[in-house]
Amino acid sequence: MTQVTYTDDEIITALREHGSNRKAAKALGCDPRTVERRRKSLAAKGYSPDHDMTRTVPDGFKVKGVSTYYDEDGRVRGQWVKSSADAERREAIIREVISVMAADFKPIKPRKPVRRKWRDDILSAYVIGDPHIGMRAWAEECGADWDLAIAQDAHRSVVHDLVERSLPTREALIVNLGDLLHYDSMEAKTPRSGHMLDADGRYNKMLKVAAEIMVQAVESALDHHQSVRVVNAIGNHDETGSQAVALALSHRYHNNRRVTVDTSPAVFNYVRWGDNIIGIHHGHTCKADKLPGVMATDRARDWGECTHRYWWTGHVHHESKREFPGVTVETFPSLAERDAYATAGGWRSRQGMYMLKIHNRGGEIGRERSNPLIAGFRLAGEAA
Repeated sequence: MTQVTYTDDEIITALREHGSNRKAAKALGCDPRTVERRRKSLAAKGYSPDHDMTRTVPDGFKVKGVSTYYDEDGRVRGQWVKSSADAERREAIIREVISVMAADFKPIKPRKPVRRKWRDDILSAYVIGDPHIGMRAWAEECGADWDLAIAQDAHRSVVHDLVERSLPTREALIVNLGDLLHYDSMEAKTPRSGHMLDADGRYNKMLKVAAEIMVQAVESALDHHQSVRVVNAIGNHDETGSQAVALALSHRYHNNRRVTVDTSPAVFNYVRWGDNIIGIHHGHTCKADKLPGVMATDRARDWGECTHRYWWTGHVHHESKREFPGVTVETFPSLAERDAYATAGGWRSRQGMYMLKIHNRGGEIGRERSNPLIAGFRLAGEAA
């Protein structure tokens, strides 16, 4: 049986016309408890006639406070309604949007891998650092342009280049280290600090391009590997959007046994490969010196069984590597150009992306590095 849902306006209209919850429910054809429950939720949006509150706020916001002043006869003379963004509702809205997107998504038809002699002892790991899809940079101010189109072409070219230079390993790992999206709502600002950001395009367009970039990465890897696993880390710029993209990818490949997409909402992710345990974290909630203890606690058995332990992080947009007792913590570079904020603050780093070769017993045995210039040169040569 299909469950009937009612909009806020329908509930409010029924209450205004019929007064009580019971009469409003009878007019709507639902249980009075439904109206009572909705009436309580409407109070958080500013509708509570018993308290002279009749001005609601838009979906995605909640009433922060209502100040009403009366005349000597008790009549309302004025009212201030203060609102703020509702983080929980915002996340629910984004998930609803993704559900609709996923419903319209046609899963990609699985294809058989190219027959070849696979290397079963090595994992090919493509580590994508801080893509910042949706960021906009102006060359005259920042030294180079960056927008949605450039971001998509840069990531497509570099991933393709790295795949072409990889060994034919049976298994591949694609890791997005976080901040896949430059911002996380209809407003171009960071979710927690509220810093305003230079943005290109609308939020929906940014989501679409980001999803296409990840799909292109998976499709490129499938040309060279039998199976592909995808991990999307949560960043400080895309706390909810990163999960939305992961869910969309999961639906896109749900009938493809060659592709596995992690959809965990955790900020710490782990991948076990032979005698290797790999921790994946954006780097925004935990300092490097605390990460060894986090891994030892979260994955105590893996810590004891594995000879090689790694943390892969992003966030700072530059390369660094620190060795702690038992584990190495590494930050990876980004392909994104620097924005106005980074330019003015003096932050400078080289563009780049790595493909790491992880032996199931011996740990990392090599890596390949690429950037848009290298990838463009190689692709141009192949096209010729």
